Amino acid sequence: MIALSNIRIQYGGRVVLDNVSTTIGPRDRIGLVGRNGAGKSTLMKVIAGHIRTFEGGLSLPTAARIGFLHQDMNIPKGKSVIEETMTAFEEVLELENRLASIQRELERRDDYESKGYMDLLNDFSDAEERFRHLGGATMHADAERILSGLGFKVKDFGRLTDEFSGGWQMRVELAKMLLQKPEYLLLDEPTNHLDIESIIWLEGFLKDYEGAVVVISHDRTFLDNVTKRTLEIELGRLSDYKAPYSLYLELRADRREKMESAYANQQQKIAQTERLIEKFRAKATKAKMAQSLIKQLDRMDRLELQEEDTSSMRLRFPPAPRCGDIAVQIEGLSKSYGDLQVLDHIDFQLDRGERVAFVGKNGEGKTTLAKIILGLEAAQGSLKLGHNVSIGYYAQNQSDALHGSLTVLQTIEQGAPPEMRPRLRNILGSFLFSGEDADKKVSVLSGGERARLALACLLLKPINLLVLDEPTNHLDMISKEVLKEAILQYDGALIVVSHDRDFLTDLCGRTVEFRNRKLHNYLGDIQYFLEKRNYDDLRAVSLGTQNNKATAAAAATQQQPSGNGAQKSAPRVLDAEEQKEFKRRQRIVQQSEKRIEELEKQIHDLEGLIADTTHFGSPAYQKNLAEYEQRKKDLDAEMARWEEAQSALDEL
Repeated sequence: MIALSNIRIQYGGRVVLDNVSTTIGPRDRIGLVGRNGAGKSTLMKVIAGHIRTFEGGLSLPTAARIGFLHQDMNIPKGKSVIEETMTAFEEVLELENRLASIQRELERRDDYESKGYMDLLNDFSDAEERFRHLGGATMHADAERILSGLGFKVKDFGRLTDEFSGGWQMRVELAKMLLQKPEYLLLDEPTNHLDIESIIWLEGFLKDYEGAVVVISHDRTFLDNVTKRTLEIELGRLSDYKAPYSLYLELRADRREKMESAYANQQQKIAQTERLIEKFRAKATKAKMAQSLIKQLDRMDRLELQEEDTSSMRLRFPPAPRCGDIAVQIEGLSKSYGDLQVLDHIDFQLDRGERVAFVGKNGEGKTTLAKIILGLEAAQGSLKLGHNVSIGYYAQNQSDALHGSLTVLQTIEQGAPPEMRPRLRNILGSFLFSGEDADKKVSVLSGGERARLALACLLLKPINLLVLDEPTNHLDMISKEVLKEAILQYDGALIVVSHDRDFLTDLCGRTVEFRNRKLHNYLGDIQYFLEKRNYDDLRAVSLGTQNNKATAAAAATQQQPSGNGAQKSAPRVLDAEEQKEFKRRQRIVQQSEKRIEELEKQIHDLEGLIADTTHFGSPAYQKNLAEYEQRKKDLDAEMARWEEAQSALDEL
């Protein structure tokens, strides 16, 4: 068990942790929550040994290993993904070499009765037992399984880590940590760089994890699915709730209400008693009663109503400059990366002041199209920006791109026009960087503080097209609401890429789904889209699994045409020949749907077979693995055929 006793940390005049005490059991599942900058990461760094200067005591179990995934990890370069991942087995690989060395020595010698030979046998036995205990027999299969769970494809295993973005490199570090199986696993915002499929896989992995897990996250669903206990840090204090996140919110509100009620009742009683004391003081016959009341007040255990952190950033985008009626016009645009085609002859139009949400599975081209519009990526086809369009862009790794050696003030000064400079400290104050906070180095800021600083940089000049790619990463719940309210008041055009259903609700008038290299338009917000596509939530969208309430064909008929989002014309009555053709196309769609269902079942069965790594490397295992890969390719091809057949059916 890890025990923290009266931990106190102060930076300048700010107390980050104020006599914090708690314990972490060997099987705990803890969510560490609080506002951006409240001290969550600081507490994790204390436990992990990254911060050693503090008041109070820290007790760690003997020989306990602690794994700490944090936001500022240095990712090694020059190795392939699988090579870097296998460094997690450093001790196992040393044992493997030791076993091979002993084996060679045993084969060379023939003094079978000697003490030296028996010592070698004992060494071999001990090393082999340790090798198996650390998972040496299955380490290659385990590494590939975890990398696949975190979103890497088999073809990625041989690529250098240098070729991947920081988010994907962080997945390699997470894979290494999961493979090492430390007794205490500390994860600081692990979902920020994961897509929904990988998040769901990680949830399942952590549920079955043998050690303790402490996680910082602003993903409510992830916390509810993984944690059973919530530690809240607020104004330096720590509160412990034996409940997952959603229930913690209810318990916290109930606790606060009871505290306020008890405090109000006590204050009322104190005021009434003090009035009686003042009344009785002047009367000699009541002097004894007054003294009795005074003693009663002195003995009273005064309740203190703890302060709440109600601070929030103030964000308001400047009025959008006038631009042309059409902000973005795209026709016949295609984008490929080598043999991988992401977008195929798409059309897209964004009108002045229109708000559009980009949704869909990861890798379908949402961020790619955003970058093409910004001019950061090249593509084939026609792209035109409207007259006088000025773009503001928040990338999903925007906060990571800030220079750590600069101060907060220097960072915002870099992009500020001369006329804005006198107002920069006021702008920073609106984003909760007040006083000496403006002189902090970016390198010491939390992920949430960096996200706030990156948002502040968007306010330095007027824009009429705002492009936001996963803007809620790192932001706490209150900051998300402030950002959403500011966007609702913003009068320019908007493109937002997000997996956050709560954030997207009522935010946009059109939702564009990226699917099979095409765009599919829905004239409504995210809730309308989910209803029309018969999805339960955005997790289902990312996984590509529909609710059983309707088939894919029924959902597809609800689609709006791509392009500028114009409404479909009313259906007309088909003549006899058209009805015959309609039925023929309908049979093709139904046959394709049946084939898709068969392939999905085969893939599911094969997944069960290859999940059993007992026979990893055997011919049967390799055959199942090859068949699994082929069935996935067959499914992709059949989905494309279904899409084509369904589109042809829709034309009628």
